Amino acid sequence: MIFKRGWLMAAEASTPTTLFSGAWIVARREIRDQFRDWRVLAPILLLTLFFPILMNFTASQAVDFVGRYGAPIIGERLIPFLLMVVGFFPISISIVIALESFAGERERQTLEPLLATPLSDGQLYLGKTAASLVPPLAAAYLGITVYLIGLLVKVQWVPSPQLLIQILSLTTIQAMVMVSGAVVISSLTTSVRAANLLASFIIIPVAMLIMGESMIMFWGRYHILWWIVLALMLIAIVLTRMGLRLFNREELLARELDVLDLRGTGRRFWSSFLSGARNPMEWYCGLFSKSLKRIRFPILITSAILLTGFFVGYKQAEVFRLPAEIFQVNAFDKDWLEILRDFGMLTPSGVVKILWANIRALILATILGVFTFGVLAEILLMAPLVITGYFAGSLTQAGQGAFQYITALVLPHAILEVPAAILAGAAILQLGMAAISLPKGSSLGEGWTTSLAEWARISIGIVLPLLIAAAFLEVFLTPRIAVWLLSGS
Repeated sequence: MIFKRGWLMAAEASTPTTLFSGAWIVARREIRDQFRDWRVLAPILLLTLFFPILMNFTASQAVDFVGRYGAPIIGERLIPFLLMVVGFFPISISIVIALESFAGERERQTLEPLLATPLSDGQLYLGKTAASLVPPLAAAYLGITVYLIGLLVKVQWVPSPQLLIQILSLTTIQAMVMVSGAVVISSLTTSVRAANLLASFIIIPVAMLIMGESMIMFWGRYHILWWIVLALMLIAIVLTRMGLRLFNREELLARELDVLDLRGTGRRFWSSFLSGARNPMEWYCGLFSKSLKRIRFPILITSAILLTGFFVGYKQAEVFRLPAEIFQVNAFDKDWLEILRDFGMLTPSGVVKILWANIRALILATILGVFTFGVLAEILLMAPLVITGYFAGSLTQAGQGAFQYITALVLPHAILEVPAAILAGAAILQLGMAAISLPKGSSLGEGWTTSLAEWARISIGIVLPLLIAAAFLEVFLTPRIAVWLLSGS
């Protein structure tokens, strides 16, 4: 049966095909096999037919209950939420099917005939992804239809076209994100057990997303759902590109057991960190001539994001106005130096506190950036610029000299802190995007280790010295300039 299946696919794929027609050959065979397996059909049918009926009963009971106590709005918000849940539960099966896609084939020893077909890596990968996606999505759409029919009969509720499109879009995009992530995991693991353990990295974020969506829907802020759809669409594209980049049939066949080689990883990291340098001077020359050149595009992206953050904060000052009297400082004289000294400024301990706060922020940004392709890191680094922009905008609204205040309170140390933030953000962005921009022939571990070494080179060689110097300026120079400029003496 195994070889018959492989030969049939080989015969169908023997003629030249486009990417999508070749992928459909794989998907059609996989879908046909899934519909022959009762272990796949049973939960799909259960969640498609029984669960919508249960949600209909819940919705009708909830509407009657809250109506008796004069709170119909709760029922009105509960029904769309249950509509989203009805669509989500069938697509949760997609992650199980996707985890089986390559790891399960390996355990059943059907992977070799599949990889022996003349189909390209991209066709095989997209075919497996589509096969994991189509049955659960069909079940989700059917479940939503059953639920809506029940609502129409029981409580005479019909969703608006916009809400229905939002729910269908969320259901589809969430399924795409879960499947694309699960197929990546399945292609990188050697057993279904390992794939199931790693699936928590998909299940937990999606569960948290569902909780967030439920809060948005109960508050009636349905327009925010479009932004979630857009964000999920970008994540699905990134994960699909990541999977296509990492998928390699030769490596799939050769990999027998996942082994954690800490010594080899450490050697690779140290080699990439040194980058062939034989002394500190040569290392620093390579840092400026090679490392900065590699992250020139992330530097431009991070600079644009931070600049955008400043202007966003500036414009928000027009919306969220502060009372003008807050900025009336009449006693900004040299006594302020003593007040600032009480808060740790103008002392060596203040340097340590500020430096440690900045290092902590960069460590947190790095951790967040690794798991979000650099996105949350950019948002975290943008936050101080948003606050500064809001402060400048509020000063302008109050009729104060924004440029004078920014020059006195921010600019002396920001001259070094902002470049440090840009370089750190660029290095984190490069690290976060390592999984989808691997050199051909490199594994995920090799590419990520090399990017981590590059991040360490830039962080230790450039960012850390800039932060140390900026901390000294912020503690010893900025307070004196502030008193000098703002007191008029």
